[in-house]
Amino acid sequence: MSFEESLFDITIVGGGPVGLYTAFYAGLRNARTKIIESLECLGGQPAHLYAEKNIYDIPGYPAIRGDELERNLIQQISRFDISIQLGEEVLNANKKMTEDGIEYFEIITSEQIHYSRTIILAIGNGAFSPRKLKLPEIEKYEESNLHYYVNNIEQFTGRTVAICGGGDSAVDWALALEPLANKVHLIHRRDKFRAVESSVKQLENSTVELLTPFIPESVNGDDSRIQSINLKKAKSDEIITLDVDNFIVSYGFTSSIGEIRNWGFNLNRNTIEVNAQYETNITGIYAVGDIANYEGKVRIIATGFGEAPQAVNDALLKIDPTNVNPPIHSSDLF
Repeated sequence: MSFEESLFDITIVGGGPVGLYTAFYAGLRNARTKIIESLECLGGQPAHLYAEKNIYDIPGYPAIRGDELERNLIQQISRFDISIQLGEEVLNANKKMTEDGIEYFEIITSEQIHYSRTIILAIGNGAFSPRKLKLPEIEKYEESNLHYYVNNIEQFTGRTVAICGGGDSAVDWALALEPLANKVHLIHRRDKFRAVESSVKQLENSTVELLTPFIPESVNGDDSRIQSINLKKAKSDEIITLDVDNFIVSYGFTSSIGEIRNWGFNLNRNTIEVNAQYETNITGIYAVGDIANYEGKVRIIATGFGEAPQAVNDALLKIDPTNVNPPIHSSDLF
């Protein structure tokens, strides 16, 4: 393959929901597009961590499961010839120039080198791992009835389930499991939940038993399964014991953007500062979705979907300054 054939217009780093929609919009603009994803499959956190959980902030869908969203987005990009590279971690990107004065990036991954005129980072919060419960010998139950995320919601049918956490994920799981489980307990260290108001109101009107303000003190069980949880009331010596079949800990996730942190971006904690076109301080590299930061940002998937077209349009304008045609409506294309 010649260099010209291997040079893409836009390379998207990250194959989660925002990365997939970015690729779709780049396809609408007839850009030569590539996706590089570190995992062995597409879909990001909703597909891998919340496959059976409903998502409520996708326009046009009152509710959609994480795995269904993944399938729809993959189907959406299938009409275009988009190159997809899975199982490759992006390590570095070096700006180069051809003899004809064309700027491009040499993208170095764990497997090979890719070439692209521009880069759009859609890596979410980076590589993620769950915040685990810090109790003695708790790890041995991770292969049985201690869960940090849920892959098969049917396993909780007719069971007594305890969920720890006070954010959107914990509240959403409690509501999702209520019609399936025999009983759902939601444990939180504070009286007030951090979830969106409408979900909290639904929770208060549900049969989910709210145990606040309590924290897990210890678990009781045999060598294979947790049988009960000892809960300590905050700022008190009161201890209660809760019999359970399954225990879900929803404390969120830690994340890391890996080697990208060392590329020279203007960072704000674990995010990259961008301008109004979602371009970083490195010309030709853009960031969309949770990795992108600017004042007043609302961090939901729908925001990332809205950022993608602007980044793509500006990237194509960087490649060809004469490409000033305004974006057309997709209904004019299909």
